[in-house]
Amino acid sequence: MLFEMVRGQVITDGWRSKEVHEALDLCLSCKGCKGDCPVNVDMATYKAEFLHHHFKRRLRPLPAYSMGLIMLHARLAARAPRLVNAVTHAPVLKSLVKLAGGLTTHRELPPFAAEPFDRWFARRTPLNPTGTPVVLWVDTFNTYLHAEVAKAAVLALEDAGCRVMVPGRAVCCGRPLYDYGMLGLAERLLLRDLEVLRPHIRAGVPVVGLEPSCVAAFRDELPALLSYDEDALRLSLQTLTLPEFLLDHLTDYEPPRLHRKAIVHLHCHHRAVLGADQELDLLRRMGMDAQAPDFGCCGLAGSFGFERDKYDVSMKIGERRLLPAVREAPADTLIVGDGFSCKTQIQHATSRRALHVAQLLAMAIEHGPDGPPGDRPERLYPD
Repeated sequence: MLFEMVRGQVITDGWRSKEVHEALDLCLSCKGCKGDCPVNVDMATYKAEFLHHHFKRRLRPLPAYSMGLIMLHARLAARAPRLVNAVTHAPVLKSLVKLAGGLTTHRELPPFAAEPFDRWFARRTPLNPTGTPVVLWVDTFNTYLHAEVAKAAVLALEDAGCRVMVPGRAVCCGRPLYDYGMLGLAERLLLRDLEVLRPHIRAGVPVVGLEPSCVAAFRDELPALLSYDEDALRLSLQTLTLPEFLLDHLTDYEPPRLHRKAIVHLHCHHRAVLGADQELDLLRRMGMDAQAPDFGCCGLAGSFGFERDKYDVSMKIGERRLLPAVREAPADTLIVGDGFSCKTQIQHATSRRALHVAQLLAMAIEHGPDGPPGDRPERLYPD
């Protein structure tokens, strides 16, 4: 249909085409086609470009503002997270919030952390002042919602002898903006990211990201959107996942041991753009019996499954493979998932919670090779 739109013979209204919009509406933007297609057709990029033009100078659907601008809402919520959590989880008020945002009432909104990561990091004394320098890029989700993941990453990096630095101002890769085709704002965010990181980029300091979709944005979208800036290419090459950095950039790194079984669910962008080898290699070098079956997409797909008319589709996708496998996993088996949306879907539909690889490293450091006693070790970490 995109081809017909460009030709202009069958589809004659171009970027305003309702037919093309309808055809792309259920695209998960998972980038699976980018890796699976023999000619690397990237439908997620096509969808973002189409939505960019389709809604130019027009109002967008409500989720574009409630979820696409999550980086702005999260910063505001961080000023009074307990109050915001009370409002978004109160019986009547939460329904009004979801209605205003075009979101399904079948999901709970994720709670904001009582203390955002950047505030926690600013008040602590860093370790290893002469250690290997590394910039920890903490995304919106792990700054304001899952701050425990970022804290665990600091512990793991400092345990490895690193001097951990974080950007001195709020930054965001703009990943949610791509999903809604808000490319102009995404480009402005990336330009600001470059200005903040430029000294580290030019000094060759590795940048470690925790959210797979954000790392993928720096590897994939960044050099495409800012092809005119040489530092954009440098940053795309210097951006690494935590396992990539630990295994490839630290000489003689020996991970802490953790003798546990684990089921690993890889974020779609992790599989399509980053690859799975280093994640599994790190877990196995920790002594874990880690398996990563191809579960496909979790179904939440960023904010897709939060949208009012997408909930049923979202759950059907998750129930194909991933969610039944999580429910059947023994209680002492760890569920591993680095993606925020993947973890959210698992917690919503099962009685289990998935942990980030950084939390497994922290667990091994703090509790030794046997880990914490008892079942469901994820209980160590608050929601």
